[in-house]
Amino acid sequence: GKKLNRPVTIQFSEGGAAFFAGKGLPNEKGKLQASILGAVCGAHYVRQVAPAYGIPVFVHSDHCAKKLLRWFDGMLEADEAFFAKHGEPLFSSHMLDLSEEPDAENIEICQKYLKRMAPMKQILEMEIGITGGVEDGVDNSGVSKEKLYSTPEDVFAVYEGLQPISERFMIAAAFGNVHGVYKAGNVKLRPELLSEFQTYAEEKTGVKMPYFFVFHGGSGSEKHEIATALG
Repeated sequence: GKKLNRPVTIQFSEGGAAFFAGKGLPNEKGKLQASILGAVCGAHYVRQVAPAYGIPVFVHSDHCAKKLLRWFDGMLEADEAFFAKHGEPLFSSHMLDLSEEPDAENIEICQKYLKRMAPMKQILEMEIGITGGVEDGVDNSGVSKEKLYSTPEDVFAVYEGLQPISERFMIAAAFGNVHGVYKAGNVKLRPELLSEFQTYAEEKTGVKMPYFFVFHGGSGSEKHEIATALG
């Protein structure tokens, strides 16, 4: 980032946060003490070091499944305490990955947390549809292929549920993305779906390109597929 003079994002996974705190600390199921402590300390560390690089640095927490919501709660509590003192949250953004849950429950839980995040002008990333492969102990390598592709209706339901609360949310819509390391051409992406999602929402809302998308699982993608996704 510094060499290119570009902003960067430093993100913490639940497992990575626990490692940052140290393997000797307890990290009990339902409490996740080390994961919370590691993420919070990591965010403070990034805030202290980032100015030395002279570029904007964002602090983000990665995939948080339903079983890890205590981790999310702990980070939000730290955000709210930091906001009370400094007028901004400790983290720039957080990700809820409830893609394994029914869509209605996914959106409902995202609404609950976005209501807490909105007063701090904090960004929520959510996932609709499943990213294949394995990451941080979550194994989606065996899911059926149709689950790797969101539909325009799926994505628009997220917009309808979250937009009234805050515009500060990003959608990780599935278009064939797979976590892992693959040779180019071995992953069957359909980035043209993203344009279809935007067009569908434009027709519904009258707003041009209303979605903010975020992409996961880019390994194995051809250069022209990435260009299409960004275009």
